[in-house]
Amino acid sequence: MISPGEAAERGGARLKDMNPSPHGTASVDTAGAPAAARLPVSAAAAGPPVSAAEEAVTALYEAHALGMIRLAHIMLGDRQSAEDVVQEAFCGLYQRWSHLDDQGSAVHYVRSAVLNHCRSVLRRRTTSQAPRDLTGHAEPVRSAESAVLTREERDEIMRAVRRLPPRQREALVLRFYLDLSAEETATTMGISPSSVRSATHRALASLGRMLQEQS
Repeated sequence: MISPGEAAERGGARLKDMNPSPHGTASVDTAGAPAAARLPVSAAAAGPPVSAAEEAVTALYEAHALGMIRLAHIMLGDRQSAEDVVQEAFCGLYQRWSHLDDQGSAVHYVRSAVLNHCRSVLRRRTTSQAPRDLTGHAEPVRSAESAVLTREERDEIMRAVRRLPPRQREALVLRFYLDLSAEETATTMGISPSSVRSATHRALASLGRMLQEQS
């Protein structure tokens, strides 16, 4: 029987194996993505010449949308809801573009917005509603990168991750799935880097215990 520490290390490594690509950048062709996973309506609509804001947001969307959708999918267990919150986050970015203090940090803004929208969706779900992915029947996140794990292993990890307290779950997903630093995770979550490290440590310990129990 493996120790809780070894199980936690295994769980963290498995979650990193599911990382679509560093910092959430999608490495798969977006041509096969659903319509909601392409361009924000406001940025893609035909009409007058494209503004600098539209060009910038469109470029960010093409580079990061699929990674953001995967992040939201892990948090929500529902592909359609994941696409909706990402679409809303990018539309919000477009509307606020001229008011951003630092347009170079737009990706951090969107990532935080996606996380906040996920929190709102989870709050709206009634406690009596069965989690959509706990039975393992939700649509899987399909990508070449996640193929290193079997479907059963992915389901096992996701069931365990979704049983973690919200802050621990967010810290673990951002650190291991999106491969963000503690500082970047802190910016996204709106907490200190030390709080991120503490939440990550507790999450790994809890995840290790759960995976050990399932072994």
